[in-house]
Amino acid sequence: MYNTELPTNQSDFAELLRRVLAGEEVVLSQAGNPVARIVPVTRQASPRIPGLDRGKVVIAPDFDEPLPEDVLNDFLNPLDIHNESIT
Repeated sequence: MYNTELPTNQSDFAELLRRVLAGEEVVLSQAGNPVARIVPVTRQASPRIPGLDRGKVVIAPDFDEPLPEDVLNDFLNPLDIHNESIT
């Protein structure tokens, strides 16, 4: 990891970019306090393969059925329930 103050000109920035492209992490500071981190972009290790997890996920037959009232109420804000009873 390379720590430096914020670059003041384009050539300083070019040097930081060269370090990042070489795989190094750069931390930019202002008045000694870290303010940003520049890291190399990592490529995805392997391509996604459709169906790779087939059979590992089970969706219940009642997945899209309405929730029971007691479970549904757990998702509501108590103030919303109070306001519905007023109208």
